[in-house]
Amino acid sequence: MKSFILTSIFLLGSLTFYAQKESKDTLNIPKKQYFTQKLTVPIRLDGIIDDKAWDDVQWAGDFLQYQPNEGKAPSQPTSFKILYDDKFLYVAYRCHDSAPDSVVKRMSRRDQFPGDFVEINIDSYHDLRTAFSFTISVSGVRGDEFISNNGNNWDDSWNPIWFAKTHTDNKGWTAEVKIPLSQLRFGNEPDKVWGIQVTRRIFRKEERSTWQKIPQNSGVWVSGFGELHGLKDVRPQKQVEIAPYTVAKTEGYKPEVGNPFATGRDSKMTFGVDGKVAVTSDLILDFTVNPDFGQVEADPSQVRIDGFQNFFEERRPFFIESRNIFDYQLTGSEAGDDYDSDLLFYSRRIGGSPHGYPNLKDGEFAQVPQNTSILGAAKFSGKTKNGWSIGLLESVTQEVSAVIDNSGSRRTEVIEPLTNYFVSRLQKDFKGGQTVIGGIFTGVNRDNNLNNSLHTGAYSGGFDFLHYWKNRTWYLRGNLVFSHVLGSKQKIYETQTAFEHLFQRTNATEVSLDSTRTSLTGTGGTFRIGKSGGKSGKLGQVFKFETGVTYRSPELEVNDIGFMLTANEINHFTWAGLHFQKQVGIFRNARINYNHFSRWDFGGQFLYQAFNTNMHGNFKNNWRVGTGTTWMPYLISNTALRGGSSLRMPAGINHWAYVQSDTRKKINVGFEMFNYWGAEETSRQSNYSLSVRAQPLDAMTVSLGVGINHNWKKQDQFVSSTDFNGKQRIVVSEVDQNTLRYTLRLNYNITPDLTLQYYGQPFITRPTYKNFGYVVDPLNQSYDARFHRFNNEEIAFRNGSYEVDENRDGKVDYTFGKPDFNFVQFRSNLVARWEYKAGSEFYLVWSQGNTPDASTDFDSTVGTSLFNNIFAGQARNIFLMKFTYRFLK
Repeated sequence: MKSFILTSIFLLGSLTFYAQKESKDTLNIPKKQYFTQKLTVPIRLDGIIDDKAWDDVQWAGDFLQYQPNEGKAPSQPTSFKILYDDKFLYVAYRCHDSAPDSVVKRMSRRDQFPGDFVEINIDSYHDLRTAFSFTISVSGVRGDEFISNNGNNWDDSWNPIWFAKTHTDNKGWTAEVKIPLSQLRFGNEPDKVWGIQVTRRIFRKEERSTWQKIPQNSGVWVSGFGELHGLKDVRPQKQVEIAPYTVAKTEGYKPEVGNPFATGRDSKMTFGVDGKVAVTSDLILDFTVNPDFGQVEADPSQVRIDGFQNFFEERRPFFIESRNIFDYQLTGSEAGDDYDSDLLFYSRRIGGSPHGYPNLKDGEFAQVPQNTSILGAAKFSGKTKNGWSIGLLESVTQEVSAVIDNSGSRRTEVIEPLTNYFVSRLQKDFKGGQTVIGGIFTGVNRDNNLNNSLHTGAYSGGFDFLHYWKNRTWYLRGNLVFSHVLGSKQKIYETQTAFEHLFQRTNATEVSLDSTRTSLTGTGGTFRIGKSGGKSGKLGQVFKFETGVTYRSPELEVNDIGFMLTANEINHFTWAGLHFQKQVGIFRNARINYNHFSRWDFGGQFLYQAFNTNMHGNFKNNWRVGTGTTWMPYLISNTALRGGSSLRMPAGINHWAYVQSDTRKKINVGFEMFNYWGAEETSRQSNYSLSVRAQPLDAMTVSLGVGINHNWKKQDQFVSSTDFNGKQRIVVSEVDQNTLRYTLRLNYNITPDLTLQYYGQPFITRPTYKNFGYVVDPLNQSYDARFHRFNNEEIAFRNGSYEVDENRDGKVDYTFGKPDFNFVQFRSNLVARWEYKAGSEFYLVWSQGNTPDASTDFDSTVGTSLFNNIFAGQARNIFLMKFTYRFLK
């Protein structure tokens, strides 16, 4: 540990010295200026630039290639004009093309950026860090994103209301865009200067050109924008949007004999409202009452046998819009590792499945809601002209009760208490965003704790900082976080012994298990320094790197409102990359990366060492390839035995590779592979996936993906923990797990505002266990010496469970259940969406799910079992119709 600290100090000092010695300014480029004027006569938005008003301003052009030949003249010229009035900003584009018949007019849903397009990025705050992006394709598909962190984060969940039309002619194509000023954020100064950047994509050449030159090696984006001048007396607009909605829903499923709650059909109608109100010119209040998320795509099927929880992406519109404000990763390293998934705020905790389940007697049936209802939620967010970014989120989920029927007599039992979730985020920019400091606080308060099974309160917070220098190519960033959870003695004891903490681990000298505690307080943090750009070499190569430390103390607990895989870790990481951002030989661009990782627990035990190198390249024909290898010479797991001692795992090496054909083609193919080999033939893992995407029509895409996974471990798979002669006995085994999944997607875009989308995924996973034994010496260097494998005289399978007679005295010492299972699931959505008016939508949804009981089907192969069971019985079908109308002011 001491040597690591000294090495890190030396490394950071050397790199800082190198940063100070770097001689050339990487972004000493004059900023272009465009001067706009106020509209004097109306503009008819039809995509044809023939209105007299456009004659009042000049065309801007002189674009330069951004990719693939940076700095050279583009193959086709582009020009634009900008006007404004009291309510709107107007942009006209002329995209010249010497071969207009070659312009690609593919169709897609919003934010998928198909074919040829042109976009404008607007830094209306002029804070040099954030911007609003509006993209229009030649086919009329709109895309919009909120840009933050100087271009390092593009959030396409932002869906403002704006208007655009396109037109093709013998010179190429044109577009007119009309952006309500109410969708932008800016100050009250009489003469405004906004940052702007205009980008054009020529699809058939995969060429991108920009109005303002920003070198790829600069490591910046928004701070390099050109400037829009001439905006005089533009007043911030009051934004008011109210969208009431109604949802009609019916479910059909297989009825259950004798169960009064499972008659085979359920129907209901619900009402709710979404809204957006500009409290000030800078700050927006978003709210929802009784939100419905029925049109959201189903989560992919996932099953883990290693004890870690699954992470699912947020898909619900209310929570994903403006989520960049509330994103707070505990680490977020360039090197990447499992700890990068840890978040202080994980919105999927809100409205999830109830924590409890009713206690049923023989002959009783229960009606149990699948999800907790959200009574209401509100977000207050924005950024002031003084550089303050503010985000507040409040959500209340209702008390949930299960209805229990006993021969017609009914009672209720609470399975989820009334709960309040709160998140606050504050950041302040200094010197145009060169320095940013911020903080976050989250809180969960529950009305009761379900018989001591939940935390009554859970709080977390953090302080973070970011500092750039050398034209924002070097940075220093970090955070410190804390957590505090409250509950009964029973619940805090359960938290201490939970998988994320495992205070009961027999060799955990750094913690002690205390059954009298009613609270836990933990800390975490990350410190990292890096270089994101800089001077490029003769081949266009740029050296980038990042190194740092991240830690979670043993008592850190954020899973009531956040996401954390495990506590009690100190991780060191270093990433370095040589990126060739210009054409080199047969590549349009390429990069070579190196990573290394080390890990300790708070008891000083060294846990993990790994070294990785990987390479990626984009060929001139737009095929992509990549490969990488990770060597793990040392690995000890504190979680593998679920609270037993730490376990030495075998050293190993993995290799992965991928190839992706040109995605612009009507048919393209992608292939990925991953293989892992444990030392001394102790483990083996392989994962292969193949995807085929076809576009038979400009308006239709069909894709099919197949994934095959095989995971084998010789002896160290945890099975159960029991007591034997007053001592803990950890039973382990060999495991052989096979997983197969198919993913089918179909998108048909009748118009940019009328789309049909299908998603379907059959899934099966089958782990089988054999050669059972128990842990003898978990940290022994010899793999076989760590375990004792039961012989035939010590173990027998009777009446559905394994009986163990360790001392062979003819008496059963302990038993454990058969752990094998065969899990089959099918999930699908068919969604028709029509945006019949800007911001107003009509949905028709058919959702189908089937999780048949295939737990005993081990006689057939995995593939046969999947298709024999996937449509067995009757699936649950949900038909939903949603109508929303947005009132605008």
